Amino acid sequence: MGVARTVRLNEEIKRIISGIIQNDLKDPRIPTITSVTKVEVTKDLRYAKVYISVLGNDEEKEKCIEGLKSAAGYIRKEVGSKIKTYYTPEINFVIDNSIEKGIEISKIISEMKKEK
Repeated sequence: MGVARTVRLNEEIKRIISGIIQNDLKDPRIPTITSVTKVEVTKDLRYAKVYISVLGNDEEKEKCIEGLKSAAGYIRKEVGSKIKTYYTPEINFVIDNSIEKGIEISKIISEMKKEK
């Protein structure tokens, strides 16, 4: 499978899963401020690693991942119904802390500017 097709598939799965999380899932463990930052599908389309960003503390992040893992079958079924591929990838959710790291770095930079 070509690289361009994989990139398009990653973005399409990201869009679909984001919609499912925001509109369909009613699990109280999943906060409203949960976003999909990135999706990586393997070349054989068997597995998809979904990076999730959650605004909150570590306990809320763990509960969110638990909620998403329990809904993984439903999410996979919905992705499979909306994307016509030979295989529907098995979904693995991972916490993405890049947004929080970016905010932390921005604070450090603004503090350094204030000192000057």
